[in-house]
Amino acid sequence: MDQSAREQLLERFRAYLEQAPDGRDGPVASASEAPDLFTLLSELAGLKNEVRHESRHLKSALEEFRALFERLSTANDRLAAELERRDQAEREIAQQVDRDLLLELLDLRDRLQAGHEQAERYRPGWFARRGGAGEFVAALAEGGAMSLRRLDDTLARRGVAPLPVVGRHFDPQTMQVGEIVQDPARDDGEVVAERRRGFLRHDRLLRPAEVIVNRRERN
Repeated sequence: MDQSAREQLLERFRAYLEQAPDGRDGPVASASEAPDLFTLLSELAGLKNEVRHESRHLKSALEEFRALFERLSTANDRLAAELERRDQAEREIAQQVDRDLLLELLDLRDRLQAGHEQAERYRPGWFARRGGAGEFVAALAEGGAMSLRRLDDTLARRGVAPLPVVGRHFDPQTMQVGEIVQDPARDDGEVVAERRRGFLRHDRLLRPAEVIVNRRERN
């Protein structure tokens, strides 16, 4: 290599060294900005305490929410039970009012039945027949029978039906003894007749029957 080329090469190397950055600036600045191990451990401990503190707050909030939910659930159960009791009480009152009304209708039927039977048994004398009493009483009997049929239809629509008793054995759950007779041809305890008709409603006793019961003479 001649002298001229050597000088050019040295000049280019010198120019490169003058333009290259000082390698000490970068590492020194990076080392000064990086935290030491004690600072790093302190920050981690503080972060751990903060997380623990937030966890306790979250746990406390969850417990309060759970307690509030339990109180609301208890209050809801009490409200539902109270509403059920009120509904039951209203149903019982409605059933009692309905029962009382049906019993009054049965009493009305008893009076209509008695009047109808009396009208049918009436036999006018000669003078009454001349005055038209027979036709009048017959019209009354027919009107009473019509009223009875309408009333029985009304009761039937509400599930009310007569209680069959005649010819059956006396049942103290559905019958009341109104009279006792002695007929050796009949069974002991057999219902001979009814003095007041009993009624069922939807197969449940509405009014007991008042009956005449046979009792054989005991030796």
